[in-house]
Amino acid sequence: MTKLKNVVVLDKTALLAIANGEKVFDNRLNNTGRPVNKKSARQARLAKQAFYADVHNKFVSGNEFKIKYKTYKYNAGENGGAGCIVDEYGFHQCNVEYVGRTKVKGYTFVLGKKVNVELNLKTLQFVK
Repeated sequence: MTKLKNVVVLDKTALLAIANGEKVFDNRLNNTGRPVNKKSARQARLAKQAFYADVHNKFVSGNEFKIKYKTYKYNAGENGGAGCIVDEYGFHQCNVEYVGRTKVKGYTFVLGKKVNVELNLKTLQFVK
């Protein structure tokens, strides 16, 4: 016969005490026991993906961002179409034709010529 260590037999009264909050449950069942290596390639990739998703959501939801000294924000188009970028006063600055994971491509017209605009979401400074 084998001896078992660290085995706790709970009777009905002990289970009811845990359920009612009278007895403190130490929550060890929710711990996988493995520490997370924050420097691993997987954790670095997950952190990068979370950052990209965060800045993409901030841009698409219309949070204000700064380029040099001016503040801009994105206005989405109707029915999921591409929108435009407006300044802090609401004046139209450029049309957006593509919103990717990390890049935004658009265009504007200056003196009758089409000027392409490309924003890198990773380098935008969002206003809180």
